[in-house]
Amino acid sequence: MFENRESKNVPNVVFKTRKNDRFVDVSTDDIFKNKTVILFSLPGAFTPTCSSTHLPRYNELADVFKDNGIDEIICMSVNDAFVMDAWKEDQEAENVTLLPDGNGDFSEGMGMLVDKSDLGFGKRSWRYSMLVKNGVIEKQFIEPELPGDPFEVSDADTMLNYINPIAKKPKAVTIITKPGCPFCTTAKRTLKENGLSYEEINTGHDATLRSVRAITGQDTVPQVFIDGEYIGGSEALEAWFKKQA
Repeated sequence: MFENRESKNVPNVVFKTRKNDRFVDVSTDDIFKNKTVILFSLPGAFTPTCSSTHLPRYNELADVFKDNGIDEIICMSVNDAFVMDAWKEDQEAENVTLLPDGNGDFSEGMGMLVDKSDLGFGKRSWRYSMLVKNGVIEKQFIEPELPGDPFEVSDADTMLNYINPIAKKPKAVTIITKPGCPFCTTAKRTLKENGLSYEEINTGHDATLRSVRAITGQDTVPQVFIDGEYIGGSEALEAWFKKQA
């Protein structure tokens, strides 16, 4: 059984990171001293759950965490700096610091280093998250010891619920656009002016108008969805915001 390390100090290690094409040593003190930090650790960069859910949701909720006293959000994995930097770029995770625990020293110090040789991974970190204040672990969420890769308690929403159960979460917004569309530009500006970030699906790169028609029944763009609700085009979006006022 994994040890819960709440009220204990984080391990004292040095991480080998990359900056400006050279290796830079980053110590535990550099990361945690006099700061309130969320750290979540996962089995590997580019792996399915880590890429589709774990990292993206922490990145999405970063502003909410910041509003609730968090100085930095760190994603850790037993991967080298090159892999972690490439994954960060691939994920566009600009709100999260990706930290390479290349030798597994931190994970071992946490008692979270596990053998995944059956998958060809070697030694990797068990999935967990924790809230750390000035180097001391206040809260730790450790995934249950079940076969495979359980993902039940180390997610961003569980952590946010611990920090502030009534925190207001951002709306999930998707907009389908095409290059050179002035109405798309208007809709994106309307979203930004109302404080909503969005995921953009560009028909010039990610989809076709056939896909737009299949999803919305419409042949035009933009098409906007907010928290699963189909809103429509730029005029419909403006009308939706007026109703919210």
